[in-house]
Amino acid sequence: MTLQDIQEVYARNAKWIDRLSWLDRCLTGRHRRCQFGRAAGRVLDVACGAGANFRYLPDSSEIVGIDISEPLVEQARAELETLGRSGTVEQMDAQNLGFADNSFETVISSFSTCTFPDPKIALREMARVCQSDGRILLLEHGLSNNPLIGRYQEWRADAHYEQSGCRLTQEPVEVVRRAGLSVEEFETAQFGRIRRITCTGGDDNQQRTSQ
Repeated sequence: MTLQDIQEVYARNAKWIDRLSWLDRCLTGRHRRCQFGRAAGRVLDVACGAGANFRYLPDSSEIVGIDISEPLVEQARAELETLGRSGTVEQMDAQNLGFADNSFETVISSFSTCTFPDPKIALREMARVCQSDGRILLLEHGLSNNPLIGRYQEWRADAHYEQSGCRLTQEPVEVVRRAGLSVEEFETAQFGRIRRITCTGGDDNQQRTSQ
């Protein structure tokens, strides 16, 4: 899908994303807390959607969110208000981040690389804006190691992509490595379907991606 296609998909689904936020918290909340509760300093949430990660970030963090979907940007701003958190949310393409190099101590993103038209470019942009002593914290999904669940995912993959622009069976760790980022930690949950990926920050990754 093109960037415009993705925008249209999320414009159609924005209301449902908001209405089902309680279900998302039930299914993924503890994984978001585990992964993003250790963010520090100025934090960039790439493809922040409706702001599902904001409640799990430490109170001391400075939140900056970006998303390509204008309706989701508005929902994310409302989420900040609901939580009583300060921060900014802007409409922006993850593949062309409008920030200087080394702008953030932590960059986070959840369930996003599966929807980027070119996830390698988006990941390299995350590395570019992350400080060398910072961390890139990702929460992604991929093909389950449970045979029954995995077969269902493979059966649904094409239709799911047509409906939502999401690559249901993408292997996110391999995508991250192909983008040139250095994987520091990698954990799985929910029968291997969920991946918690921690990458080192900017300088080393930028050298790898330029080679």
